[in-house]
Amino acid sequence: MKSITIAKSAKSFTIIQKRSYFCSMMLKHTLIKATQAGAAVLKEYFETSFTISNKEGINNLVTEVDHKSEEVIMQVIRDEYPDHFILSEEAGEIVQDSTYKWIIDPIDGTVNYANGIPICCVSIGVERNGVMEMGAVYNPFIGEFFFAQKGFGATLNDRKIYVSDESDVTKSCLVTGFPYTYLDMPNGPLQVFEKFIRRGVPVRRLGSAAIDLCWVAAGRFDGFYEHKLQAWDSAAGFLIVEEAGGKITDFNGDYYSPYQPHILATNGKIHNEMLRIINGGQV
Repeated sequence: MKSITIAKSAKSFTIIQKRSYFCSMMLKHTLIKATQAGAAVLKEYFETSFTISNKEGINNLVTEVDHKSEEVIMQVIRDEYPDHFILSEEAGEIVQDSTYKWIIDPIDGTVNYANGIPICCVSIGVERNGVMEMGAVYNPFIGEFFFAQKGFGATLNDRKIYVSDESDVTKSCLVTGFPYTYLDMPNGPLQVFEKFIRRGVPVRRLGSAAIDLCWVAAGRFDGFYEHKLQAWDSAAGFLIVEEAGGKITDFNGDYYSPYQPHILATNGKIHNEMLRIINGGQV
């Protein structure tokens, strides 16, 4: 009798596993399809005429292509998951009573895009019960598709990627970004930038936080920091860094959430040293 019960339990567990795997594969398929759909819009309108307007701050641009990309992305998601919560940069929150939330940036790097600079991308993260489960970042202009699933690693065009091995900040190559509304605060963006460049550390500024994060994950940069990000800027990228073996925290070294502004993402080996420099030696 006991063996029959065990056999039934094992069979039930297998069914649950299969169902979970199928749901995961469907979610991944939709995420990839939505990301590719948005990227196709970016390619279609790149270096053509389109309307450009400004949001809060100077040069905080939004274009009609942002809206068109967002529309096709959201349509793909709604076709498969009409009851899922959506948070998107331009549309805001589309609230649903769901454990799933899609966090969308239809063009990360809009200023680059508007000026014909091909350092921009579509970025989409999928959160379940407050935990980022999947993320995709696609720059169609250089053909780089980054993907991560929690617990399964990170890939670039289906090839596994890993963070760098550099252990010395002074020998590192870093990347950062600056907010369009300058943060006039102690230890602000320019002050922290100065700390690194006075040490002779090369610090780049690409104009797309999602790409910055992915390039940390791929080992091209050793670290990335920024003072003021929104959830859609980092939702996919921070998971990609984590799954590539990197470390992400806020500026206090605490748990990182994409719903707070400060981010430090590194290969892990220079993380504490970067925290000390960012915080003026107080960490």
